[in-house]
Amino acid sequence: MTDSLYLLQQSPALLAGCCCVLGLAVGSFLNVVILRFPALLEHQWRLECAELNGETVSAEPPPGLAWARSRCPRCGHAITALENIPLLSYLFLRGRCSACGGRISPRYPAIELTTGLLSAAVAWHFGFGWQMLAALGLTWALLVLAVIDLDHQILPDAITLPVMWAGLLLGLTGIYASPVASIVGAAAGYLSLWTVYQAFRLLTGRQGMGYGDFKLLALLGAWLGWQALPGIILISSLAGSVLGVAWLLVQRRDSRVPIPFGPYLALGGWIMLMWGGAINAGYLRFAGIG
Repeated sequence: MTDSLYLLQQSPALLAGCCCVLGLAVGSFLNVVILRFPALLEHQWRLECAELNGETVSAEPPPGLAWARSRCPRCGHAITALENIPLLSYLFLRGRCSACGGRISPRYPAIELTTGLLSAAVAWHFGFGWQMLAALGLTWALLVLAVIDLDHQILPDAITLPVMWAGLLLGLTGIYASPVASIVGAAAGYLSLWTVYQAFRLLTGRQGMGYGDFKLLALLGAWLGWQALPGIILISSLAGSVLGVAWLLVQRRDSRVPIPFGPYLALGGWIMLMWGGAINAGYLRFAGIG
């Protein structure tokens, strides 16, 4: 074990490769979370609403995250272990169910591959250590939140809030930001978007974003400190403007259709996690402050 850890510490390429393989496996589980967690939330909301109204819900709960086997949505074929190897099974099956021949969404291997590549990038950037391990966890959480928000326009508190508290606890160690910067970052992240939301609502009478966006920026502020917030907001705003307009054009949707902001916040947060120090330093030099 000691020799293996030494090799990982001394070989960035080996470390990145191992984290890429780990990311592929984690990406397979993230697909399950992305698919099933919103359904579990909706079922729980229905139960709570029914309880308030004195009613009963007879519908069976959707599959859980851990033990229920994945099945083909068309024929119900239970996915075997050999058919569930990240990325490779999709290529071997040529994107088709082995039982009914139905098409498997390419998004599943895309998320697995994205998770693997992001994990390799994190390992290469930080090297072996606690910073890398924590950054991997944040990366995976941001990916889940981004895709769920893209699909359902929700950022579940059950994911956002625990990750935010984890960031505040990490702030005590100073791994990414000092304790003060972490606490101020969480508060400023929430209040900044909350203020924008309230101003937009007063001026237009419409809601410009959801409360989940406030909590996501608070999460990022807790992890990275208040110093990262301007960069996150700038990157996410630019990405939202460019990619959001492109998405509307490709989908041929009305410009009044809400565009989820969570994926762009997640993108801005991940970029600042990786290169925030260099970005802030470059801005200060450009402004003649540094």
